Amino acid sequence: MTSSVARNRLVTATAVLGATLLLTSACGGTTRGDEAADSGDGPRTTGEANPDAEIPAGLTVTFLPKQLNNPYFGVADGGGEEAVAEFDGEFSEVGPSEASASSQVSYINTLTQQGVDVIATSANDPNAICGALNQAREGGASVVTFDSDTDPGCRDVFINQASAEGISSTQVDMLVEEIGESGQVAFLSATANATNQNLWIELMEERLAEEYPDIEVVATVYGDDEDEKSFQETQGLLQTHGDLDAIISPTTVGLAAAARYLSGSEFQGEVTLTGLGTPNQMRAFIEDGTVERFALWNPADLGYLAAYAGAALSAGQIVGAEGDTFTAGRLGEYTVGADGEIVLGDPTVFTSENIDEFDF
Repeated sequence: MTSSVARNRLVTATAVLGATLLLTSACGGTTRGDEAADSGDGPRTTGEANPDAEIPAGLTVTFLPKQLNNPYFGVADGGGEEAVAEFDGEFSEVGPSEASASSQVSYINTLTQQGVDVIATSANDPNAICGALNQAREGGASVVTFDSDTDPGCRDVFINQASAEGISSTQVDMLVEEIGESGQVAFLSATANATNQNLWIELMEERLAEEYPDIEVVATVYGDDEDEKSFQETQGLLQTHGDLDAIISPTTVGLAAAARYLSGSEFQGEVTLTGLGTPNQMRAFIEDGTVERFALWNPADLGYLAAYAGAALSAGQIVGAEGDTFTAGRLGEYTVGADGEIVLGDPTVFTSENIDEFDF
């Protein structure tokens, strides 16, 4: 299990947590101009990349997370704000208070009317926001998805936290480390349509079936990335499945809510809980023994990379084609992979031994 990635990304960042300015017009030229977005099977790769192109000053970059009141996206978008300041752009953050695809569509339409240069979004649904995003691209905006992708034909590049295989394998490894090779496990996910959650769970189920046939997946429930609903779903799992040995929650909101429930129940120390969370959310639950280990990448670095990718697109340094390269500030050089995917790096496992080294 790797505990850090090249360039020591997780250690270098303390998250910038606030970001609230709303931009009303596009500033600074781009090389993308009137290039139209197609709704084909892959990302648009119109034109030829110029790695030596300069990022124009005043580039307008707007982050549209799944929801604004999610601490994870506060950290991620803060990383984006840090990057935008470095290349002298103008940053804003807008979004719904609940994880709703229809609400995201409304914000995208407004951003298109305002003529922003770069839209960086985490999709609540892989297809529902595609029409709005393609209209934004037709208007000249560069579209970057991060954390949760759309169909590749709806955006220019996708910033993946880590490979889906790496994320899912890390969670299975943590599970087996705690419960062994047999038992009952349930998943507490975000929304039913979240592309990243669904893929991770699918890969975890496949690996469990292949390598650990005596570990039975008894349920998958959805907390919609809402604290209270995730809390209630945890309670429901434990009431319904009396022999449950573990819960995996591959979402920061769900993991923290499940830990809060377990910490005040008779199941503390009896039912294993692991998944994806931030050190600051989970520190108290590591200290009181509710959780032994969990994992995550640095969300600030994720947002930081998304902002630089958007700037590289807008400047023409990359066009989203496989093999395009660009430099993302302090994170160094990245290469665009197949279907416009750019991978941040491997997740880190947090335990009582290393959690105090991180502050995000």
